Amino acid sequence: MEDPTIIEAHSSHVPGVLFTHDSKMLISVGMDNSIKLWSVDSWNLVDTFEGHEKSVNTLALSPDGIKLVTGSTDTTVKIWAYPSGRILHTLRGHKKTVAAVDISPNGEFIASASYDSKVKMWSLSSGEDLMTITGHKRNVSSIAFSTDSKTLASGGIGDEIFLWSIPAGKIIGKLQGHRVAVASLDFSSDGQYLASAGYEGTVKLWSTNDWSEVRTIELHAKGVFPLTFSLDCKTLAVGTEYSVRTYSIKNGSLLQKLPLKVKGVYHLAYSPNSQWLALASADKKIRVYDIRDT
Repeated sequence: MEDPTIIEAHSSHVPGVLFTHDSKMLISVGMDNSIKLWSVDSWNLVDTFEGHEKSVNTLALSPDGIKLVTGSTDTTVKIWAYPSGRILHTLRGHKKTVAAVDISPNGEFIASASYDSKVKMWSLSSGEDLMTITGHKRNVSSIAFSTDSKTLASGGIGDEIFLWSIPAGKIIGKLQGHRVAVASLDFSSDGQYLASAGYEGTVKLWSTNDWSEVRTIELHAKGVFPLTFSLDCKTLAVGTEYSVRTYSIKNGSLLQKLPLKVKGVYHLAYSPNSQWLALASADKKIRVYDIRDT
């Protein structure tokens, strides 16, 4: 694989990136309080959204591609019109940093996770506060909707992954096996797996059929371990200190290890057209790999 394209993205750390559904734009959020849009054709800056008062930590794009949701250290969740950047709603209800947001694949709900130990559900269309989900005792830093929008997984400080029924918000199970904290969660687009990363340095694959553990991948590395499935559900990308790795979903084998010159890798995103893998990093940069030949 060739060296990545490097985007000098923000004036502080870059906690998150995602590609638009047509793979024509890359959106990033920064600890400089801004949201930036980058053209995939040239990797040039197209627009900047501003409105959060503190670090923007997380982002999600609606299934129809016309609403962007962000969460911030200022404790708010914002719904933006995309691509205009107009703020449609500012959602208030968390008492501490909002660390993660996700939008249900059916386009009905926003879920937000906060260091206040709460998960909140909101209406994507109206911004209405629908419910507060309690059960975590400390920081919640990762959430993910299942592909059928019927289950929400959440994790943070503590060794359990909580599973909630949607829209009821009732707990339906807990997955155990990580230690200290659950760093990242992602469902595969075919709905078969939930992937989780723990601060102890392992990645686990869980079957969504019965929530049994399929396998554990030992990373033998440090980091915050962001992870994401490829759209064809054949590989899982994981970020570690000074590297990004891809693993086979079929057998858990290491497919590729790309060395990096940056310690902090915070977030990963595959483009929907399977051409690019973007990394959000602590050195204010985004690295974009062309993965068509891999």
